[in-house]
Parts: sequence; C-alpha cells; structure tokens
Amino acid sequence: MKRVVLFVLTNFAILIVLTVVTRLLGVDRYLTANGLDYGMLLGYAAVIGFAGAFISLLLSKTMAKASTGARVIERPADAMEQWLVEAVRRHAERAGVGMPEVAIYEGAPNAFATGAFKNSALVAVSTGLLESMSRDEVDAVLGHEITHVANGDMVTLTLIQGVLNTFVVFLSRVIGMLVDGALRRGDSRSGPGIGYFVTTLVLDIVLGFLAAIVVAWFSRRREFRADAGSAALLGSPGPMISALKRLGGMQPGALPQAVQAMGITGSVGALFASHPPIEQRIAALQSGQR
Repeated sequence: MKRVVLFVLTNFAILIVLTVVTRLLGVDRYLTANGLDYGMLLGYAAVIGFAGAFISLLLSKTMAKASTGARVIERPADAMEQWLVEAVRRHAERAGVGMPEVAIYEGAPNAFATGAFKNSALVAVSTGLLESMSRDEVDAVLGHEITHVANGDMVTLTLIQGVLNTFVVFLSRVIGMLVDGALRRGDSRSGPGIGYFVTTLVLDIVLGFLAAIVVAWFSRRREFRADAGSAALLGSPGPMISALKRLGGMQPGALPQAVQAMGITGSVGALFASHPPIEQRIAALQSGQR
C-alpha cells in the first residue's frame, strides 16, 4: 500500500515540477499562444503516463491468469501441489508478506509473480519448471518470486514506467510545438501544423525506446536482488545457482509482456533485456553481491 501511495504522490509531484519549470521558462504561454492548451496537455500526459500504468497494475493478476491460462490452486490435488503451496507459504512468512495466490500453468520452464499489493500477490509456475527441476531448485525459484513480491518490484517498475511515460508524452508535444513554430515562422495561422504532428510521432517512438532502456536497466537490477533474496530465504545460494544453471541449458517459456520483468527468465537483448545474463546472475550469487 505504501508504494501505491508513493505512486500517486509521484504523479502529483511530476505534474507540479512540469508546471513550475514550464512557467519559469515561459513555455506554457508559448504553447497557449500557438493553439495548444497547456492544461489539457498536462492532463493528457498524466492520464497516458500514470493512469494507464496504474490500471495495468491493478489488473495485473487478472491479465496474467487470462494470458497464461494459470490455474489457481484452491485445494491441492496431489502431493506436488500441496508441497508447492506450503513452500510459497513458508517463503511468504519469512519475507513478511501475506500469502499469495499460487497457480500452475501449462508451458515451458518459467515462473512469475505479479500483483498490485504485496499482501495479495500471485505466484505462478509452469508445468515445464516443475517437471524439469528438483524440489530444491523449484524452491529457490519460489524464493526468487516471493522476493519480488516483498520488494514491491511490480509497483516500483510501474512507477518508473509511469514517470517516463508522462515525460515522453509531455516532452514530445512541447518539442513538436517548438519545431512546428520554427518551421512556420511568419505564418499567421494558429494551431499545430504538420511539423508538430510529424515531430511528435517521431519523438514518441524515439523517447519511448529510451524510456524502455531505462525501465529494463531497473528491471535487471531487481533480478540480482531477487536472486540474493532467494539465497537469504533458503539460507544458501546453492539452490538458486543450481536453478539458474539448469535454466541456462533450457529454452525458457515466453511470458506475457505485463509480467516478463517478474519472471525467472526474460528477454535476451543487451539494452532492452528485462533480465541479466544467467552467467552474471550466477557470478553475483557466488560473490555475495546484491
């Protein structure tokens, strides 16, 4: 709940900062004089940036269940499901968070955690993970996911994404108006012209890519912390190292984009990867880094 309150307060803080800076620079008067409603722009940037991210966060569990076909374990049907629920319960108690929903979904080896609140999260593992790993390794993966929940990683990444979205929407339109004004110097017509629309479109894409790089960087740092958290919950980094080594030799299952950053494995790319290379994660565990 504290992180959700932080989410809302950050939203207001960003809008206040943008308002103060643009007024000091006279940007608000320039935009208004050229036919772009400054107040409407701020509101639009906030809705697109924060409201969209916040709604996505609130719906994250529902979306994750629907997109993966995850089945929540209401009553364990066998010994494996019973062990799975109890393992999650044990980690949740040690991490000081409420008992999450525990789910299983059909797919290649992977797992994820999601949810807007740390005391009502969802932890899901694939059938491929359960079939290909030992119980100690699965236990380590569960510890990794519970650490994501305890650290509030889903809310933190949503907060970062929301802040960046707001800046992308706002800056692309302000710069678009400035470029349009320079191109139409001497033109008496009011309102945005073609230069505004083209520049805004291009900057939405370019700044959006830059924002994605920043979010991915934060996501990778969170993975190191989740690995270290798993080692702390189990009392040893050995099981997590073993799980990562096993994952390194497998083809990981794809996760929906909304929960990719909270999985045990993620996309492979340098700047846009949500997870660090497995070799780096193993090295960090072996050296005791967080």
